[in-house]
Amino acid sequence: MIVTIATKPYDDQKPGTSGLRKKVPVFQQKDYAENFIQSIFDSLEGFAGKTLVIGGDGRFYNREVIQTAIRMAAANGFGRVLVGKGGILSTPAASHVIRKYEAFGGIVLSASHNPGGPTEDFGIKYNIGNGGPAPEKITDAIFARTKSIDSYKTVETPDLDLDSIGRQEVAGMVVEVIDPVSDYADLMEELFDFAAIRDLIKSGFRVVMDSMSAVTGPYAVEILEKRLGAPAGSVRNAEPLPDFGHHHPDPNLVHAKELYDDVMSPGGPDFGAASDGDGDRNMVVGKGMFVTPSDSLAVIAANATCAPGYAKGIAGIARSMPTSAASDRVAEKLGIGMYETPTGWKFFGNLMDAGKVTVCGEESFGTGSSHVREKDGLWAVLFWLNIIAARKESVKDIVVKHWAEYGRNYYSRHDYEGIDTEKANGLIVALRDKLASLPGTKIGSLVVNAADDFAYTDPVDHSVSKNQGVRVLFEGGSRVVFRLSGTGTSGATLRVYVERYEPDPSRHDIETQTALADLIAAAETLAEIKSRTGMDEPTVIT
Repeated sequence: MIVTIATKPYDDQKPGTSGLRKKVPVFQQKDYAENFIQSIFDSLEGFAGKTLVIGGDGRFYNREVIQTAIRMAAANGFGRVLVGKGGILSTPAASHVIRKYEAFGGIVLSASHNPGGPTEDFGIKYNIGNGGPAPEKITDAIFARTKSIDSYKTVETPDLDLDSIGRQEVAGMVVEVIDPVSDYADLMEELFDFAAIRDLIKSGFRVVMDSMSAVTGPYAVEILEKRLGAPAGSVRNAEPLPDFGHHHPDPNLVHAKELYDDVMSPGGPDFGAASDGDGDRNMVVGKGMFVTPSDSLAVIAANATCAPGYAKGIAGIARSMPTSAASDRVAEKLGIGMYETPTGWKFFGNLMDAGKVTVCGEESFGTGSSHVREKDGLWAVLFWLNIIAARKESVKDIVVKHWAEYGRNYYSRHDYEGIDTEKANGLIVALRDKLASLPGTKIGSLVVNAADDFAYTDPVDHSVSKNQGVRVLFEGGSRVVFRLSGTGTSGATLRVYVERYEPDPSRHDIETQTALADLIAAAETLAEIKSRTGMDEPTVIT
């Protein structure tokens, strides 16, 4: 039976680039999740009788909200829901399911790489029919509706069985519980040379992957162990847990340090990888070489034709503005388009839909391609294995040869987490106020060439995005970028990106923080980070 329930607005339901993220207790408030889901449906048109995909990364509160979303989808007129078994769908797999089954859209439940648990993070986002995150015109409409919502529609029905693959019905709407892994694994087998990777592993090349007790565990076990022949146990922390086993599921040198140390140790694995909470980020490590996300994008683009799915070459490359310019030089050599966008995967969607780009990347450990409309952690790992199998070289040799050919972009990101929001905003405002006066200024041995607040005009729909990050560009091609992140739920995170281009191969073996020391000092001088935030050092350096 369909019922309409009266409700009152909450004043904190503004979705960011990755949907609405709050602590679990916030979502557990009466009607909180229902209000946001109804606001999504109220902001859409033409979905009557259509298919909706629902799934998440398995974090705490995932199952409860899936049951709620299914009931509300039925009450609002959807004709069919596809939901992953156990409520599980990685973010890239959800994008693929939306695209493969021509769904109207999807509700993805995740807070990405943020911790999970009863008092930790939860999130809801809406993906459109191309499989990608909703554009700003939809998220703005959702937010506007949250401020005036006065009722939501649902169905009075018992919880569905999410653990058995098959077909059920809710108020006349079909609910299909699907295998969350098979469609995605089949797609990966189409894109990459699984025979060559199997031979590589069979030769004794040792591969390990840390799924961080998050969503990629079942996907990595099916692909790496069952289809590619890696020994059982090669995928670590493979069972998705509601609290991620108390891991912080962020694949970087801090939270995946045990994996990094193992690969770097004598007698350790030849190749290591990790993925995050919802499966869209990745870390790649080889003997003696941590691959930065920026370099990973550049190497994948330069070697794309090694993989069968990209054998005809790539149309173009896109990167977020804070990502290093390493891939720019690849695009220049290949004679293809290069696009610099704001942070947020939705900006890549228009470019991919228009056929302008094939591979995309962000410095925040996200890489992907036009096979879906989300970044894809396991895809990037498989691409690296395909390149290694094709070139018959180690990760380190591949990266060092890439630097010799294209030059090295020394690059690092310094994250200052949990800053008081008012102080963080004040720091950015102060930077913006001094931009016009910076060109020509000397900071240590560095001379400022230009400074701005990055703005982007979409070449497809001509929409304009302003205030996307403060850039200070120095003579010689070095730069510092300051940006506040919208991925956290507590306070603000200031991200400081520092980059130096070095064309001389004889200077490619300097320790990264040493190579960037003058730029790091310049960032402190420019932004007065210590005095404005009270933090003496970054929380995380990558």
